[in-house]
Amino acid sequence: MTPSNMLDACFLGPYGENDGLLEKLVVEFLRDHVYWRRNFHPEDPPAISTAAAQHSEYQAFEAKMRRELHQLSAALKKSVPFHSPRYIGHMTSDLLLPGIAAQILTLPYNPNNVTEDAAPVTVELEVKVGLQLAKMLGYVSDPDQPNCAFGHLSSGGTVANYQALRLALALKAFPVALLAAGVPELALPEDDWSAFNLHPHAVTALVEQWQQWLEAASPADRKHWQAKVREARIEHLGLTAFFAAHPTLKVPKVLVPITAHYSWSKGCKLLGLGRAQMELLPECGMRIDTAALEATLKRCQDEHQPVLLAVGVMGTTEYGTIDPIDALVAARERFSAQGFGFSVHVDAAWGGYLATLFRNEDGSLRTQAEVASGFNAFPTTEVYNAIAAIGETDSVTVDPHKLGYLPYGAGAFICRDHRAIGLLSEEADYVFHGSAKQDYMSRYRGLGQFIPEGSKSGAAVAGVYVTHKVLPLDHAHFGKLPAQTIHFTEIFHARALQFAHEMRDVVHAVVPFAPDSNLLCFALNPVGNHRVAQSNAFVSQLHDELRSDPSQPLQNKQFFGSATTLRPDVLGETETQRILNALGLDPATLHEDGGEKLMILRHTLMNPYLIDHTNGISYIDLYFEHLASRIRSLLTK
Repeated sequence: MTPSNMLDACFLGPYGENDGLLEKLVVEFLRDHVYWRRNFHPEDPPAISTAAAQHSEYQAFEAKMRRELHQLSAALKKSVPFHSPRYIGHMTSDLLLPGIAAQILTLPYNPNNVTEDAAPVTVELEVKVGLQLAKMLGYVSDPDQPNCAFGHLSSGGTVANYQALRLALALKAFPVALLAAGVPELALPEDDWSAFNLHPHAVTALVEQWQQWLEAASPADRKHWQAKVREARIEHLGLTAFFAAHPTLKVPKVLVPITAHYSWSKGCKLLGLGRAQMELLPECGMRIDTAALEATLKRCQDEHQPVLLAVGVMGTTEYGTIDPIDALVAARERFSAQGFGFSVHVDAAWGGYLATLFRNEDGSLRTQAEVASGFNAFPTTEVYNAIAAIGETDSVTVDPHKLGYLPYGAGAFICRDHRAIGLLSEEADYVFHGSAKQDYMSRYRGLGQFIPEGSKSGAAVAGVYVTHKVLPLDHAHFGKLPAQTIHFTEIFHARALQFAHEMRDVVHAVVPFAPDSNLLCFALNPVGNHRVAQSNAFVSQLHDELRSDPSQPLQNKQFFGSATTLRPDVLGETETQRILNALGLDPATLHEDGGEKLMILRHTLMNPYLIDHTNGISYIDLYFEHLASRIRSLLTK
């Protein structure tokens, strides 16, 4: 795969090669901001005297500020060098210049993206960012279409996952509230069970019918029925009172893969569902076991145990694997047809931007052959089918601050149909204005009433929006970036297998799972050792030399990496046996102290300069040479 010259202009660069470009942009737009201030009311004289800089207190303040900033700058030199191709640890890398420049440009304006009163420009940009991401994911992104998607930014994927739970619960319970209120003329289910288990698309259609019914009603009837439905809703009653009022219903379960991010547990607690309502789905090869999914749903259906949400992960945090999202969608359709509906959410915090590789410029889906061109194995049929099915899900979490290469914190939540989001509306008369009949863009200028946060940075929004405009979210533009890193991952994978062969007399080395994305794990065990605890101690020593150590100069580290663990309860007996056998480890030693799980190295391969074509350097080769050297050194001590 030929590297794209376009990418050379995208980043500040490992050596700061584009410092002149960034400096020029920052200075240009800082001056522009100053001119804006001066031209707001040019008749107003300067409030700060030109002689102020000569005063002793002014000079003392400046000196103190400079001293503190210099100290901060010095301390920050202990930061982790995410920009370097020698960093292959966690899910971060160099930042895209459009995002940095746009965020710096916007910071002095300090917009608060809760309403257009506080952020007249960036609130609209945030709504447009939601549409940009919706198009990337395969949702309807035309605001003129009634079923257009809606998305917003959050501090990260954790808050976006909370929003998914909020929306799923609102959709689940709303038909029950309509039934309890006795709203006339609407085609409602006959009982609470049926109302609580509608297909989420049917609930969205019911929301639309309810709004139309209200618009046609007299003012007095509208006020009366709005109050009755509001008092019957779960958001008003709370979980305890709602389920007490509907004793035939159980609190619904949230089905998540056993490798799911801990934010799901936190979200269940935060929403009041409780951790006990989160059921972990078994996996096969670190991807949801579809047979287990089917069995779990059938058991829940037989036990009259409602399911709120089934979650699939597009790029697990630990292994980068992609769940069979198409199987989740198919299960939702099949069970909903039997009167057992639930929502499907995709946690694509890590892998969301990989979808750019699957999209044409008009938003249409590319064929598997088109996506696969230039790669050795990506995407597998399973990965292609999973990503192709995202447009049929109900909501998605994406983190622009991960594979979007943008500053923290910028997560995003996108729901398939914006009409559902009205169920989350929180009115505050002193902030929000307008009516339900507004057009799409006008409706969401009061953004704060729909999102979890009360105050939110418009500068972060500007960074995301401008980046997506400079690099549209399709294979021909933004997709060039993940394409290059997937290519590097395939090279890294091949080099890992070569390393395993070259070092076979010294260490057993195994890639436990072929990579679905640009994240790859590597398991190691010294030849002759059969104990899991001893293998863990060995890998821990290796990781000590790869992790950040603020007490040591950065230059002492050749490479930065991360580690994770493989747990038998996650892997299952067959996969555990396969991996331990390949490593020469005795499964019986898993029960020894320090051997309850297997420690492995984890590599996040998102730096676009892992192979420096300009200077003929492969940091991938250098890493494996370094790893071989450290292993030999540890084993000869």
